[in-house]
Amino acid sequence: MIKIENLAKTFKSGSEELTVLKNLSFDIADGARVAMVGASGTGKTTLLQIIGGLDKPTSGSVLIDGQNINTMKERELSAFRIKNMGFVFQFHHLLPDFTALENIMIPGLVAKIGQKTAQKRAAMLLEEVGLKDRAKHIPCELSGGERQRVALARALFNEPNIILADEPTGNLDLANTKLFIETIFRISAANKSIFLIATHDDVVANSLDYRLSLSGGALERKDGKL
Repeated sequence: MIKIENLAKTFKSGSEELTVLKNLSFDIADGARVAMVGASGTGKTTLLQIIGGLDKPTSGSVLIDGQNINTMKERELSAFRIKNMGFVFQFHHLLPDFTALENIMIPGLVAKIGQKTAQKRAAMLLEEVGLKDRAKHIPCELSGGERQRVALARALFNEPNIILADEPTGNLDLANTKLFIETIFRISAANKSIFLIATHDDVVANSLDYRLSLSGGALERKDGKL
């Protein structure tokens, strides 16, 4: 479970302060698929980065399964992210000279699980996202939708409890967006991971279980308690 308590984030610009997030408190239960929506500048990416331990709040806390990630030292936090979190972005960030299979293997190699084990799991994940026949293709040989599914498979490599995605369908057409969401639903039903997706896409937002709206630094619950 993710538990956000009195979270605030303020940025300094010269002598002025800009409050992006203000006193947010909410819980996200295991297995929840949540769309985070709001106009540009309302703090969606900032909130994702704070939950993912890539940024720190000005005040408040992020607890994941009872652990306050804001009090962790950098090495401890890095290990926690590798074990518990997966990230998907609008731009896939695949390594251009590596095949789809090799790109998916990278988190396993970073975690030092061994090349053969990493290769076996990467092949399984490629099949899970419907790209078994694309294992030896490099990114430029894949469509935009295929690249994002490879990025999703890479995010899933270490079997994380939480998947954080920032506009993952922003560069996809409607057909590929629907396929991406179908893949998320199939995977989340199997492993009970939390999916938290920042999006401007109504197709995505309306497909997920819950919608969190960020406006003026405040969060509104529109679909009941998470």
